Amino acid sequence: MYQTDFSKEEFQARREKVYQAIGTEAVAVVRGSPKNLGLDSFRQNNDFYYLCGVEVPHAYLYLDGKKHTTTLFLAHQSAERKEYEGEILSAENANLGRELTGIDRVLGIEFLARSLEKAQVLYTPLRQAEGPGMSWDTLQRAQQEVTTDPWDGRPDRTRHFIATLRMRCPMAKLLDLSPVLDELRLIKSDQELSLLRKAGQLSALGLIEAMRCTKPGVIEYQLDAVMRYHYLANGARDVGYRAIIAGGANAWYAHYNANNCPLQDGDLVLVDCAPDYHYYTSDIGRMWPVNGTYSPAQRELYGFMVTYHKVLLRLIRPGVTGTQIQEEAAVQMAEVVEKTKFSKDIYAAAARRALKSAYHMSHCVGMAVHDVGDYGGKPLRPGMVFALDPQMYVPEERLYIRVEDTLVVTETGIENLTLDAPLELEEVEALMQESGLLDRFPAQG
Repeated sequence: MYQTDFSKEEFQARREKVYQAIGTEAVAVVRGSPKNLGLDSFRQNNDFYYLCGVEVPHAYLYLDGKKHTTTLFLAHQSAERKEYEGEILSAENANLGRELTGIDRVLGIEFLARSLEKAQVLYTPLRQAEGPGMSWDTLQRAQQEVTTDPWDGRPDRTRHFIATLRMRCPMAKLLDLSPVLDELRLIKSDQELSLLRKAGQLSALGLIEAMRCTKPGVIEYQLDAVMRYHYLANGARDVGYRAIIAGGANAWYAHYNANNCPLQDGDLVLVDCAPDYHYYTSDIGRMWPVNGTYSPAQRELYGFMVTYHKVLLRLIRPGVTGTQIQEEAAVQMAEVVEKTKFSKDIYAAAARRALKSAYHMSHCVGMAVHDVGDYGGKPLRPGMVFALDPQMYVPEERLYIRVEDTLVVTETGIENLTLDAPLELEEVEALMQESGLLDRFPAQG
């Protein structure tokens, strides 16, 4: 009937911060996700879940800044649907809804208009809501493609809702709630970190299994399958995003996801995947040799990036910006570059370029892999979670080299949430000698 990961008090504290942000003259409305068109199980969008934990379709949350009260508006569940699907939170069991959620009022969806009709200042998220496997940036890009399609051009569900609010609430000043929610979601609570820690452990567990199962002739999607096995067997809903399983030349495409090519002897494979564990995900990336042994050139390039990665791990701490940390790392790594005898001049040049990149301390991670919130230019604070993802490009040979972990800033430094995944090249090679799931259950046909 209702989630058990967060207390009613934690959701109430989050809503209290929304009241404070919108002020006493405003109200806010946040819309939940619609019922699935297909047969997949329902998953609530991240913003709605973050504020109340309710997991039923066609729900709305109304927050009154003056009264500091919240109303949950729920769709109705017919007796027939209840008989076939089981009881869910609905307008028919409003008292139970109040008891489970701690929300002040629970009403049928038809009463929402009455609450909105007198609003003078109305906040709602103006960015699209993230559903399963979605991030705000990928949603934006997808909508741009729809908008520019001359045979489509439909507004997304959020834009339609905004237009409806403007039509039905013409006297209200409509403002964006997204920056408020983004700032709240930037700093993770202890319970959020507990879920992110589990997501990171499962990410590493899946990656380890993928390493064990790698050999020439294995199809990229088979590595995805063995990782998913560990995610689902350990309580995850599914993946947090579509995996990158990029063998050989496919790794040049940073977000390659066709995952349908056989792995070739002598190539590296880039793997990047994580679960959706109780609405929280992770981000991890490793590269390893398909045949189990890094070649001299692979060891040279990937080994350099692993060294760079470890330097960054040592330097990240609260109270300084990501720019400061990357500048400090570049100074230390410049000495490494000069002492390294690269086999090709283009490799040395690529290493020097990598030290100038501003993107190694990457996006936030949380309920989405590219989570909302922005720590760029700000001193790092405990509770911030982001991906550390140093990258190197060798365009002359179309080589893309990277290694990635998900970190949380602590009071004294960091906790690496994906620490269980082997980083050292020798550890990876040793692990690849072990048997994996594909040895016990070989794919057919």
